[in-house]
Amino acid sequence: MIEIATVLFPVVLCALLGAIWAHTRTGYDSDFVSRLVLNIGAPCLMLSVLGQVDIDPQVFGQTALACVLVTVLMTLPGIIVPRMLGDSVRTYLPSFLFPNVGNMGLPVCMLAFGEQGLALALAFFMMLSVAHFPVGILLAGGKDAGGLSGVARMPIMYAILLSVILVISGARLPEFLNNAVALIGGMTIPLMLITLGVSLYGLQVSGWGKAFLYSLIRILGGLAAGLVVCWFMELEGVARGVVLIQSSMPVAVFNYLFAVRYNKEPGAVAGLVVVSTFLSFAFLPVLLAVLL
Repeated sequence: MIEIATVLFPVVLCALLGAIWAHTRTGYDSDFVSRLVLNIGAPCLMLSVLGQVDIDPQVFGQTALACVLVTVLMTLPGIIVPRMLGDSVRTYLPSFLFPNVGNMGLPVCMLAFGEQGLALALAFFMMLSVAHFPVGILLAGGKDAGGLSGVARMPIMYAILLSVILVISGARLPEFLNNAVALIGGMTIPLMLITLGVSLYGLQVSGWGKAFLYSLIRILGGLAAGLVVCWFMELEGVARGVVLIQSSMPVAVFNYLFAVRYNKEPGAVAGLVVVSTFLSFAFLPVLLAVLL
């Protein structure tokens, strides 16, 4: 329990700092920050993480396939639930498809299963990231994002491509370059979470009920999808544990970043990120107790 709280506390603290900043009415340009993170911070973060890890190609393929299958299964509730509630599918679908498998899922898997768990979690993270940026941007931005040509112009896509090449080839960035991208990429997660807190400060209380419902479906639905995939692929041991943990992660902060960038109900998406993250406090210890 203490280990899980240690992982989740920085997320809550950064968001709280953003809310406090908004309360002071000092001023915060969310649009500028989102552009800075998407075009500079996130590409560097991707290169610094994926360009420095060793992943067995066979293990990567198995975990990557599990990631794809879980994402496909989560498409169903991601379309049906918003339509039933009269909400925009394009606004809420990314929250079902893309959980926080990076800055939250990676440390949880490492704490639970050690270096082997971290390696498998990184394979899951990389595969989902390849889909998250083009799909998430197109769903959030649509025509405003410039379609596929607009996505192709985004630096993050080239960072993902280079990272995949580095992982498959086993090559490494020169130390001076790796130090640089790691330093720049380090600003990404804190800035995203602080921007999240700024938005949360202006949320209306009426939105929390819907955020709770969506968050519950995201976490429990993700777990159910993970169980089905593990049964279908006959995954056992650490692989099964990693897939279940990553599948049941809360809503990724990048979904909020896209919503801010393209003005797709950022307040509602912010509610999903925070409520689902808080639900993880209660859910993850139970899941880990079962898995371990």
